[in-house]
Amino acid sequence: MQVENWPAPGTDGISVRALDVGATTTLRGRRLRRAMTADIRAIATWPAPWRDLLLRWLDGASRRRWNTLISQAGNAGFSIAHDLLDALLRAGLVETDEARERGRWKIQQVTFIERAALRSALGLPDTEALRARIAREIAMPPQDGRLMPLWAELADYPPVRGLERCALLRKIDAWIADNRFGTRRDFALFARGATKAVTGSEWKWLETLPDFGEFGIERHTPALWLRAPLMLRFGDRKIDLSAIPDLIGISPETLKRLDGVDGDIGCWRIIENRTSFERAARQHGHIDGVVWIPGFAPGWWKESMRRILQCKAAPAEIACDPDPAGINIALDAGEVWQSCGLAWSPWKMDVRELMQLEARSPLSSHDKVLLEQITTHVLPAALREIANWMRAHGEKGEQEGYL
Repeated sequence: MQVENWPAPGTDGISVRALDVGATTTLRGRRLRRAMTADIRAIATWPAPWRDLLLRWLDGASRRRWNTLISQAGNAGFSIAHDLLDALLRAGLVETDEARERGRWKIQQVTFIERAALRSALGLPDTEALRARIAREIAMPPQDGRLMPLWAELADYPPVRGLERCALLRKIDAWIADNRFGTRRDFALFARGATKAVTGSEWKWLETLPDFGEFGIERHTPALWLRAPLMLRFGDRKIDLSAIPDLIGISPETLKRLDGVDGDIGCWRIIENRTSFERAARQHGHIDGVVWIPGFAPGWWKESMRRILQCKAAPAEIACDPDPAGINIALDAGEVWQSCGLAWSPWKMDVRELMQLEARSPLSSHDKVLLEQITTHVLPAALREIANWMRAHGEKGEQEGYL
């Protein structure tokens, strides 16, 4: 099919369109040249030097100065550049803008007609589509405003890199919203499915956020924080937890070596809010085992608790924030006890406690979606009641206000 306003092609298959040319005999004028039919399959048979140079040419705008393209070829590639351009022209993949100088036509600019298809055929991403996609992503900012300084930078990156970092910030946003806590490897596994999938430069970039230290992503070895009237045995050595007046942190690697536990407790009290945990540890830790759960329990936390429960089985009372995420965290932690054949129940997670709070917050859109998901599951009566109350009143709270 003939392109509008273009004459029929000559014997070489190239159509020529004259621009501001006077008499055909004049030595001045401009013209455009192109083939009317594109043949993207032609590049499959082109030699490697052509393809390598074409990759460099495509790393830019669709319309390029010919002198710029020649310079990218270098002195050794001068002949290759001309051969490649001729092949692109005959395959209908470029259009040349030429000016007549001293009786000869000289190429001024080259327009890549099928740039997206060329990039795809060479294994390159479609940058125009990626730019449109990053623009759509940037228009939907994260829920946590503390991420906005880095979010504002995304438009300055090349599209592929911008999308990668956009996805990383969205994962941090989800991590924060879910009240997760863990090491950098835990986060990398959560974000990209592998413990080392976040690069060093990406960590440095994230660390430029003033509030990064508050996101629950630890650089160093984590610890299970607790207080209990118990004696931990490691072979012929012991750790007397009853000597601790408030709380102590024990590494997961240490707890892997636990051989036994002596002493008695009423129950295990599992508490999410750190301030509430410290208060409860001082108040109940001489009778019960009081343990801090850092939001959604990382794998190391669950394994550490299972190891302790193997040695000192006791039911759990789990206290989390009276909000949708808190309910989910309690259910997730409760599965650790269920997997060990032990009972668990919510503690300080009821409507009465929530209603007595001096300050409550409105549910976010994320909270509302999470709440709808939660209410499709079988819940303990107290959690079902508080979930229904939050859905009816559109409010949530923090346990620090009453525990």
